[in-house]
Amino acid sequence: MIKSVKTFPFVLVFLALVFFVGAARAKEPLADTTSSQSVLKIQEVTTASGLKAWLVEDHTVPVIALQFGFKDAGSKLDPAEKQGLTQMASNTLDEGAGELDSQAFQGELQNLSISLSFNAGRDDFSGDLKTLSRNKARAFELLKLALTQPRFDAEPVERMRIANLSRVKSSMTQPEWIASRIQNDKIFEGHSYALNSGGTLTTLKSITPDDLRGFMKRLGRNNLVVGVAGDITAEELKAVLDDVFGSLPEAPVTERKPFTLSHPGKTFLHVQDIPQTVIEISQGGISRNDPDYQTAQVMNFVLGSSGFGSRLTEEVREKRGLTYGIYTYFMDYEDAQILHISTSTATANVKTVLDIVHEEWRKMLSTDITPKELEDARNYLIGSLPLSLTSTDKIADLLYSLQADDLPITYLDERQKKIESTTVADVRRVAERLLKPENFTVILVGQKAEITGAEPVEALAHVD
Repeated sequence: MIKSVKTFPFVLVFLALVFFVGAARAKEPLADTTSSQSVLKIQEVTTASGLKAWLVEDHTVPVIALQFGFKDAGSKLDPAEKQGLTQMASNTLDEGAGELDSQAFQGELQNLSISLSFNAGRDDFSGDLKTLSRNKARAFELLKLALTQPRFDAEPVERMRIANLSRVKSSMTQPEWIASRIQNDKIFEGHSYALNSGGTLTTLKSITPDDLRGFMKRLGRNNLVVGVAGDITAEELKAVLDDVFGSLPEAPVTERKPFTLSHPGKTFLHVQDIPQTVIEISQGGISRNDPDYQTAQVMNFVLGSSGFGSRLTEEVREKRGLTYGIYTYFMDYEDAQILHISTSTATANVKTVLDIVHEEWRKMLSTDITPKELEDARNYLIGSLPLSLTSTDKIADLLYSLQADDLPITYLDERQKKIESTTVADVRRVAERLLKPENFTVILVGQKAEITGAEPVEALAHVD
């Protein structure tokens, strides 16, 4: 899966709404926010056959959410000539299984209010199931059918192929998507992450039902990760795990290949006649498993992830009015970690914005953050977590992501302690370790800008 932290201003408002709706619905809080107790009461469940899952029981609402995934089964394994295979698998696994064709399978999900979907990541392949307690038996049966007896009938495969081709064609008109495509192509050059995980106009046409059946060999009990929350006991869950996932085969083990970003210090320009130039900047990031990760999050909050509270927003938007928004975020893949900066501005202002970004990097490297900046960052990062844990599916997703990233079951409590103990000096030290403005890879999509040394990008790779 993709492991990332991305904070937008509107997220604050959204989380606040989620919190208040969830608080009104639940009889008891799902998350315990008091400092003397664990953030979440997580149980590790192990079945008789050795399958494992993390569980948070909550019997106040008759709902069960199950988030599952298969590590190292994502699109990075798609052959170049079959780009989009994982995406197509995620689109068609719930389009008929066993004796049920697409219409019958989808009809049962709808009639029983069962939510089942699959997701294609660059590293992992995942899915989520949400059901009312009274329909859990059939919900788990349908999930098992999808994973063990998918049909991949010609009609739904073709329907999903057409939908994906339409998506790619539509994306080619969007400057932000074009910038991201070039960004992946350049910074991951030499790694399969550079390929188009959503498929190209050519490769999507070549994917067959047999290719999709071959894809299923990536999904095994040995690379399975499961997080569950809601109205189910540990003993019930053990039986469900063995029944749904117990018959899966062993999947091939994929060797990880740590990768250093390509083209550090270079700028690329793709000319388009649009009013605003899209700017994407990348440099090396940090793993979620790194001991300095939480301190890096505090630094990033001050620098650019906190929207209107960040230094970049203050300098670029508030003081100079050069953009509607500018933000930074970490992306943590299995083989590479990235710190991204995203914004857009009028072409005449591109150089000024890039100069400000460099200047803010230099300030973070050469001066300490203020005590107020530290306090604001700690308060938000600690307080925002419980606000995101007010529904069963959000908790199940969190339990899944922690395991997928090989983090300990005590991670949430350790995270809070680490953030609480972060000092101004810690932030300065981590900034000096991470921030490398000389390694920026800059992608510009817009009218020709007066940027010295920008290399032109005439055609998009992995699209046609």
